Amino acid sequence: MSAKAISEQTGKELLYKYICTTSAIQNRFKYARVTPDTDWAHLLQDHPWLLSQSLVVKPDQLIKRRGKLGLVGVNLSLDGVKSWLKPRLGHEATVGKAKGFLKNFLIEPFVPHSQAEEFYVCIYATREGDYVLFHHEGGVDVGDVDAKAQKLLVGVDEKLNTEDIKRHLLVHAPEDKKEVLASFISGLFNFYEDLYFTYLEINPLVVTKDGVYILDLAAKVDATADYICKVKWGDIEFPPPFGREAYPEEAYIADLDAKSGASLKLTLLNPKGRIWTMVAGGGASVVYSDTICDLGGVNELANYGEYSGAPSEQQTYDYAKTILSLMTREKHPEGKILIIGGSIANFTNVAATFKGIVRAIRDYQGPLKEHEVTIFVRRGGPNYQEGLRVMGEVGKTTGIPIHVFGTETHMTAIVGMALGHRPIPNQPPTAAHTANFLLNASGSTSTPAPSRTASFSESRADEVAPAKKAKPAMPQDSVPSPRSLQGHSGS
Repeated sequence: MSAKAISEQTGKELLYKYICTTSAIQNRFKYARVTPDTDWAHLLQDHPWLLSQSLVVKPDQLIKRRGKLGLVGVNLSLDGVKSWLKPRLGHEATVGKAKGFLKNFLIEPFVPHSQAEEFYVCIYATREGDYVLFHHEGGVDVGDVDAKAQKLLVGVDEKLNTEDIKRHLLVHAPEDKKEVLASFISGLFNFYEDLYFTYLEINPLVVTKDGVYILDLAAKVDATADYICKVKWGDIEFPPPFGREAYPEEAYIADLDAKSGASLKLTLLNPKGRIWTMVAGGGASVVYSDTICDLGGVNELANYGEYSGAPSEQQTYDYAKTILSLMTREKHPEGKILIIGGSIANFTNVAATFKGIVRAIRDYQGPLKEHEVTIFVRRGGPNYQEGLRVMGEVGKTTGIPIHVFGTETHMTAIVGMALGHRPIPNQPPTAAHTANFLLNASGSTSTPAPSRTASFSESRADEVAPAKKAKPAMPQDSVPSPRSLQGHSGS
């Protein structure tokens, strides 16, 4: 499962289109989208109702608690909407620790209602099944719904019926609204399952004498179900979280990934950062990112990503040149670090993937030297000796400092070396620790016996060169760790 957030606009479009017609929804989804480039005259031609109805306006950029943040304009005329947008549209806003520009707004018809007609409903997936939450008091002041709401677990193979909903969820709901609420929640759950949602929250859900109205919605879907839901989803978009821009390089790598049997992932965290990674394997990518943050590099970590699943030399070249292009755009006063890491591969031909990376390094050798980039390499697996050999050679021929290590070195030791927390061992002669082993014609992927010696990684203190800028290690509990970053492919 890969749960990805969708915009409120996308969620409502899907819900109104596919929810069961017996679910008591009275209004169809009617909205106008406003961006900094919007032509208001053209917008009014497409949506004449904007001139005759009271309106609600709010940003649609995956921002939580918009009402509490003063980011919802309620019961406004069109002129009121324009006035409300003037200091916000295209301007920077701070939400928690995230800063970003407000550039996508929704305008919808205002639904008159009382506080007593607001409810809260949420469905989310867990390993045991799907939880359905309901609270009889919704809106911006709903508070801690996890503690207050009625909760019902629906097992993986179980169905949700209206009687269970009334008995377990609608305990405190008004009697005259129980029937319509049960019908709606039942239809909502079926919709949630049919379209492979992993999270679906409506707050407030308004129930008046006229029917049910969905005012605010937040949702995530299982992105791996795209091949099942393609017809219903259409060309669904997964917007970046607020405060992080969408970059064309990310889209480029996503396109490569979609066309490949291998896995290629890239997320930019801080394009001006000093520490860049090019990691083989989804699990290894998380380990390296965690280690960088634990050692105090959280504010300089520039990217998160991974390549795995035996990508070809050309695919690895395309992936590597994208990262090298990004990291050589802005200089850093301390120079930059590239960590090319990975565990011991099961079936990936390390020599082939490294040759793709080496091609990219040769192409970018000028910018890499100009930006004072130091590269640390650690890898194991089929043909890793040959891969490390060509990586060491490109360092010598280009003059780029490249420190190369194999399976005799702990996987994350190069992070400590790169950040100055441990010394960098002197490199042994090439012949002493590498070999030109290639896969044989039978396709065997057995790893040749390592020719390096453990004594290399355990060199005595007088045989090592100190790191450039030694820094005291930071206590682990003082640095946040991005365990929410996840890769999902093996190497």
